[in-house]
Amino acid sequence: MNELLLNSAYFGVVLSLAGYGIGLWLKKRYKSAIFNPLLISIVFVISILLIFGISYESYNSSAKYLSWLLTPATVSLAVPLYAQMETLRKNLKAILISLAAGALASMGSICAMAALFGISHAQYVTLLPKSITMAIGTALAEEFGGYPAITVAVTILTGLIGNTCADSLCRLFRITDPAAKGLAIGASSHAIGTAKAMEFGEVEGAMSSLAIVVSGLLTVIGASFFAMLW
Repeated sequence: MNELLLNSAYFGVVLSLAGYGIGLWLKKRYKSAIFNPLLISIVFVISILLIFGISYESYNSSAKYLSWLLTPATVSLAVPLYAQMETLRKNLKAILISLAAGALASMGSICAMAALFGISHAQYVTLLPKSITMAIGTALAEEFGGYPAITVAVTILTGLIGNTCADSLCRLFRITDPAAKGLAIGASSHAIGTAKAMEFGEVEGAMSSLAIVVSGLLTVIGASFFAMLW
């Protein structure tokens, strides 16, 4: 039976979706941010692989098809943005300034941490694109000589933290403006955070979608400079 599952073309997909389904059920039942469906699915999949001694390669050979949905899912975020074009026009200057500040803060904090902890250049450029969408971040890390696989891990972790803590942080710092919420979440925690922003409302989701695109472009431009600093 174990061999049959491993050789199945859908084993990884079914396992991943089962973990996500459990996460959705837990979040709906307990109404707590800690029960993030993506986090639960990661813990579930890792646990199953460890318990049954299944190698990552065996799992990924059938789960890789899910990654094909990443790009179209990111592109589809343009739909709520289009619905909020009037809000975008009215706040264009503030939006661009805030996203530029967010991109600089993200890369600047990594540069400061590199200097503080004395990490290598390869490790530094691996962490540099942590706050942008995975498709762009992994390409940047590879281009600058980093480790794309680790970039994937820290990007997911960054998104999970943003998704889990977004609501609490907005209340803590009394951020009530919908556009400000969306921009902050999208600039710091990309598509995973945007899923949370969409739960807040249409404006938050649209602004977070915009932040993913603009922050990605700004990071591509700024990373070339920051990569030379360490």
